[in-house]
Amino acid sequence: MSTITALLGPTNTGKTHRAVTQLLAHRTGVIGLPLRLLAREVYDRVTAEVGEAAVALVTGEEKRVPARPRYWVCTVESMPEGKDVEFLAVDEIQLAAHRERGHVFTDRLMRARGVSETMFLGSDTMTGAVEALVPTARIERHPRFSRLRGVAPLELTQLPPRSAVVAFSADQVYALAEQLRRRRGGAAVVLGALSPRTRNAQVAMYQAGEVDYIVATDAIGMGLNMDVDHVAFAALGKFDGRTNRPLEAAELAQIAGRAGRYTKDGTFGPLATLGPLPQGLVLAIERHQFPPVERLVWRNPDLDFASIEALARSLRQRPPRPGLQLLERSDDEEVLVELASMSEVRALAQQSGAVELLWEVCRIPDFRKLLEGSHARLLAAVYLQLAKHGRLDPGWIERRVRRLDDTEGDIEALMSRIAAVRTWTYISHRPGWIDAPARWQEWTRAIEDRLSDALHDRLTQAFVDPRATARARNKPGPKDSPFGRLRALQLPEAGEPPPPSAAEAIVAAPHGAFAVDARGRISLAGRPAAQMTRGPDLLRPEVQVLADMSMGAGSIAQVRRRMVAWTRDLVAELLAPLRALPDGPAPSPAARGLLYQLEQGLGSVLRARAEPQVRHLTGDDRRLLGKLGVKLGELVVFSPELLTTWSVERRAALWAARSGSRVTPPGEARSIALTDQADPAAYHAIGFPPFGPRAIRADVAERVFNRVLAVTRAGPAGLPQELAAWIGCAADEVPAIVAAMGFDEVAEDRWLLAPRRPERRGRRRTRRAG
Repeated sequence: MSTITALLGPTNTGKTHRAVTQLLAHRTGVIGLPLRLLAREVYDRVTAEVGEAAVALVTGEEKRVPARPRYWVCTVESMPEGKDVEFLAVDEIQLAAHRERGHVFTDRLMRARGVSETMFLGSDTMTGAVEALVPTARIERHPRFSRLRGVAPLELTQLPPRSAVVAFSADQVYALAEQLRRRRGGAAVVLGALSPRTRNAQVAMYQAGEVDYIVATDAIGMGLNMDVDHVAFAALGKFDGRTNRPLEAAELAQIAGRAGRYTKDGTFGPLATLGPLPQGLVLAIERHQFPPVERLVWRNPDLDFASIEALARSLRQRPPRPGLQLLERSDDEEVLVELASMSEVRALAQQSGAVELLWEVCRIPDFRKLLEGSHARLLAAVYLQLAKHGRLDPGWIERRVRRLDDTEGDIEALMSRIAAVRTWTYISHRPGWIDAPARWQEWTRAIEDRLSDALHDRLTQAFVDPRATARARNKPGPKDSPFGRLRALQLPEAGEPPPPSAAEAIVAAPHGAFAVDARGRISLAGRPAAQMTRGPDLLRPEVQVLADMSMGAGSIAQVRRRMVAWTRDLVAELLAPLRALPDGPAPSPAARGLLYQLEQGLGSVLRARAEPQVRHLTGDDRRLLGKLGVKLGELVVFSPELLTTWSVERRAALWAARSGSRVTPPGEARSIALTDQADPAAYHAIGFPPFGPRAIRADVAERVFNRVLAVTRAGPAGLPQELAAWIGCAADEVPAIVAAMGFDEVAEDRWLLAPRRPERRGRRRTRRAG
């Protein structure tokens, strides 16, 4: 039976961490996050555990969907519907009360469920709303890990290091950042309009200690995990798209809660220009005591596409129950009204399919938010092409996208181009709208990345004193900072795409472009990228970045995340033959235990160590293991597919990362001569168990054992001459190898199965499976 849990509490309570942990505890799952940036952060965490081949990332502007994903990390709006997954989670459910986005969160609360487990995360102001809307939910309250304390107003020059200053307009953010540049060396800048790449780079600069301050809008209040000790408010109100309004206490608490990390306490307070905060507000934030959310925004999810009028009526349908309020205003409905007034659009939107297409076009987000009516005109052009021709004209798109590929200009110009290119990225992800969509997605993503890097550079030039950055890095001058190096890069000729940095090349490269050697060193195009090192266990190595990053801490973090995910994919690819369980009866505990031993042995385990499990295998278990290709040998239980040259090299890399010692894979050789210093465990790890003077590939060892057993079955017999050729060794090494396999020499050149293993001959006939 499916369980529903609501984890409710203030910021810094570990709710999202617990949801990610539960997601990974299930075989399949979906998690919906409130922001594209936060979705990417969780995607990075999940892929670092299970690899990129198992995880899909879906936002309005980005879709990374592998062939068979087990987990889906999405923005809440992009969560796939109708997909049966074991686990489902929705984060920040208090946004169900948001004027514009709330209806999506409300819909997920009412209709989104995992087959086995559902989890909703958010503020405890949602307690009553959850109890009313999801009466079967079990509510768990999570206290904050650290204390949040209000302090007296501070001048800008009095702010302690590791402070975040919060304003609610771009102009105010820029003005504060400029003052901090002149007085305190500079600040990182975070605005909601920045691309995730630029925001990440700015936050990385702050996290790396190159600046001690960050100036942000309320975009800081959700999804940015940083080491902030103090949050200073420069304003207490904002323009919400319709009017200037004061922020509610719960909204201020969401922002103030960025102060403190895990068990480290934090403080908050106003700048001196505001004067002291009301004592009641301070106490409410410190104690996290706010009025409950009483009404959630709702919109009819079952729309009628019979006509434009029917669609409009269904959008205005009243909520079906108390506690819900109809969505008052939305960009998509306003665009629908505007497009429906155009005679050419109305003439084409006569059938239900055409009306549904019109609604899909109206839902293209207005990232630019520039001139009134310009977004509607663009959407009208998109709809007319789709309705008439079924596809968008590639020449028409190219002309509009190409003019955005320009990294010149000031901060506002770059932000405007980023917003515009995000629109085209969104359009390129709509199924069936564009021919060769992957090409367009790659192009628009590359343009956004270039614009984002240029914007990061402009922000750094404008609001960071390079002398302060150099002092922070204990370097002689600005040219030695990562940002100085970035500005010093040779610019490409006009018309040429700029060369990717080392970080970009690594992050963008496909899985198959990387190579790993027996030392665990990962390389791209012959250049070292990372070194696999000891992790929590053999199958989860850590990585150390080796590549020279040109953009500082942010690039290093991106590359490390990519390389950790790559190692998880490497392990999954290596062990795929053992994990491809066929349909049929589930394996018994004995079979599960044997498969676990095989995974921990990277594909092989000595029969003596696995005997307790083998002895209790059922007939169904043996058939299942046979389908997986597992061989139940007399000496070794092994998977032949994990003895190929490719597999042995990767087994060696994982062993090197775990143990710190190196074993050289033998290539096509069937055995390896041992030295006195040889570590037997290393050879077991690559599927070459030692027998006497040599480590022998598991399948070859089984072949040798069975041949000797066959000739000695009737009594003492001489060793077959072909054994040395099979093993790939000198003839005088064979007796010691055979003796190590359990045979005794009873007379010169006469051998018999050792008395210490007589039971094997008695069980031989019953052990044919595999």
